[in-house]
This record gives sequence, structure tokens and C-alpha cells, in this order.
Amino acid sequence: MSKKQKRDPKTLMMTALANHFGKISPSELITATRQFPITARVDLQRAVDHIFAEKFEAKAFGAHRSYGFSALSFSDCMTDGSDPVLIGPLQYDEVDIGDEHPARCMKQVVWTCRDGKTLFSVILAMPERHSEDGISLTIAVPPGEAGLALSRKFLHELEQLVNRNSSFRGKVISLEQASRYSGKSGSVRVHKLRQVVREDVILPAKTLQLLERNVTEFIKFRTKLRELGMPVKKGLLFYGPPGTGKTHTIHYLASQLPDHTTLLITANQVGLLEEYCALARFLQPAMLVIEDADLIARNRDDMNSPCEESLLNQLLNEMDGLREDAEILFVLTTNRPEQLETALSSRPGRIDQSIEFPLPDEEGRRKLVKLYGRGLSIKEKLSDLIVKKTEHASPAFIKELMRRSAQHVLQAGGKDVLQEEHVTLALEDMLFSGGSLNLKLLGGAMTAAAAE
Repeated sequence: MSKKQKRDPKTLMMTALANHFGKISPSELITATRQFPITARVDLQRAVDHIFAEKFEAKAFGAHRSYGFSALSFSDCMTDGSDPVLIGPLQYDEVDIGDEHPARCMKQVVWTCRDGKTLFSVILAMPERHSEDGISLTIAVPPGEAGLALSRKFLHELEQLVNRNSSFRGKVISLEQASRYSGKSGSVRVHKLRQVVREDVILPAKTLQLLERNVTEFIKFRTKLRELGMPVKKGLLFYGPPGTGKTHTIHYLASQLPDHTTLLITANQVGLLEEYCALARFLQPAMLVIEDADLIARNRDDMNSPCEESLLNQLLNEMDGLREDAEILFVLTTNRPEQLETALSSRPGRIDQSIEFPLPDEEGRRKLVKLYGRGLSIKEKLSDLIVKKTEHASPAFIKELMRRSAQHVLQAGGKDVLQEEHVTLALEDMLFSGGSLNLKLLGGAMTAAAAE
């Protein structure tokens, strides 16, 4: 670097650290680093804020560099070479945690700190573009017993605060795939699911009782079961035709378990299975939901590549690897239970209870018409007719039928009174005009009663 290109020393992080530590040479400093998952970013920020506000004197500096591809370190901050770390404005990201306002989290930041007479410094560094690590926090202290004790005390308290105050606990979340080539998760998405009450879960009475016995009642007695030396983790399999309410029921369970964190794994996120399971252990009690489980857990004889079998083995290992006292519910859903690998579906300890979601019977269809037709005035005779015409139809089909019927009411200039001709027009669109593919997409089944 030429003389003309040299930086003003006041802009260098190296200068700020040298002024802070005074006679202590950079080569004498002792550093210790802790790695935190990207999902702990908000909790880590809050923990650091709390420690500095309550325990130590600290001054924050925004750290900026042009070409760094590894996590910022004290070695980086102690050089004025071709890519020195510069002091600049503090930078923040706003992270959605499902609250009214997002949480503000610092990016690259260096603190100069004091504990009485002991000087120390802390770096909080976000992962860079090509880094596979999570967030790193590094503390640098002078040599000697005082510095060592301070380092241990600081990191211990920090970890306790992060583990105690999860900003995602009790929420419904999924990991977002990052744009980086590494495939690691980049952020967390908080889902704001609609509240589903028990009256909105239209299932046969025996199915609903089995569901509650294996979820809400099981959790109610989880502490007593643990005291008896019984396992408190559980695996459930929801199976049945498309549109029969498996996902709807998961929304209901999430509503009923406010102290549980619900983690949703969709088909395109199975590559993040290891991270999901680690997060479930961290946030327990948790409910880990794998939708369309047959995509990664189908019979080995039907697999087309070693990669598919590797995902299956990873799922089996994760379920087996959980301690028996782990407060985690695995919920797997599938439309094709016959294709599942028997090592998963037929072994207690992995799947402890299978629950079938059948097509609704006559009583169920009547409840569905009432549920999805709320807001409309429907005479009992017309309700009976809809129930007859929707034999073998799924709840999803009935939901769409009521929506289209309501639309025909509005198009005809009516207010809220449903007539038979409105239902007939809706069925015409769904059963005949769209062809067999449309019927399949809607989760219905052609019946003689519907055609009449």
C-alpha cells in the first residue's frame, strides 16, 4: 500500500484496540470463541446487550472490511494490510421473530470493555458469504488468572442467557434456505397460523379421541411419566387421502400447545433435517412436523439414488438419537402410507402411533358444510342435499364448494341466502367444466349422487 493509499490511523480498528489495551501487546492477548446457530441471533444480541448494560463498561465500534470471507477475528483487527478492518457506523439487521416489531441485531461489531482494572474486548461476527459457521462471539483478555476467570465468567453467563430466553420458543417456525452455495440455513421464518379450535376439527369421534390421547393428554402427564422412568418423546404418523385435514389438524395442535415450538419441514427443506433436529432439541418442548414424509422415507426398494437413502438414514438416526427424556413430538404426514419404509412406520420408538384421517362420513360432511358455510343462511333441506352430493368428497372439496357457492350468491345479487341453483353451478364448475384433472386437484371423487 503506497503512502497516498494509507488509511488515517483514526479509522483503523487496530488503533482503537491498541489505545484500549495500552501497554498490553496484541500478541499477549488470550482469545476464546463460541459459535451460535444463526437461529440464536436475536437471543445472542439480547444476551450481549444485557451483560454490557448490567455488568461492564463497554463501547461499541462498527467493523467494516472489503474482502473478508471468514468470520471477523482479532487477528484481522490487528493488521493494517491490504484489507484492514475499519471503524464505521454500527450496522443492524431487522429480524422477524413473530412479534409486532422485528428485533434489531448488530452485524460486525467490536466492543472495548472494562471489568474494574481488567481490560478486555469482544467481537460479534456474522457468517460471511462463503462461511459454513454460525455466528461467532470472541472475547480477548490479558494473560493471567484474572483474565482467564473473566473470560470463563463472561462466556458462561452469555450461554445461560441465550439458552434461557429463546425468542422463537412457543412459535411456529421454519428455516429459510440461504442463497449461499453451502446450503446452510440463512434465517428463520415465523408463521402466523390461524387459530383453530376443537370445534373446527371435523374428525370421527374415535379419531379425535385417539389424537388427543396421544398429544394433549400425553403432554399433560409428561412430567409424571418421566418420574416413572418412561420415555417422553413420541412419534406420530398422520395418514389419509389428500385434503382430509392432516395439515389443518397440525394447526389445531399448534394452537393447543402454546408452550411448544412447532417446526415445519416441507419437502424442499429436507436437506436441513439435521439443523431442524438440533433446533428442536435446543427449543424443547417442541413439535417437529415433516409433511409428505414419503418423499424422504419411502421404502428402500423404491429409491432411485444413494442420496435418497442417505436422507432416510439421517431421519432414522435423528429419531433414534434423541434422548428418551427429550420433550419432542415427531409428527409425520403422508398421503401414501403403503410407500413408507417399514423401519420407520412399524417400529415403536420412532412411530408410536399411526392415526388415519379418513374421508368424512355423513355426519362429518354435515359439520363441514356448517363450518365452511358460516356466514351463509343455509336451510336444512339444502344442507341435506349438499351432504348427499358430496359423498366420498374430502373436507378440502367441501370447503371449496362452499366458497364457490358463496361467490355465485354474490354474483346473483343476493346477500347471504344460499339456494340450490348456487350449489349446482358450483358443482358444475368443479366436477364437469374442469375435467377429471380439476376434480383430482380439488380432492373430490365423482359420485352418482353429485351428478344427479
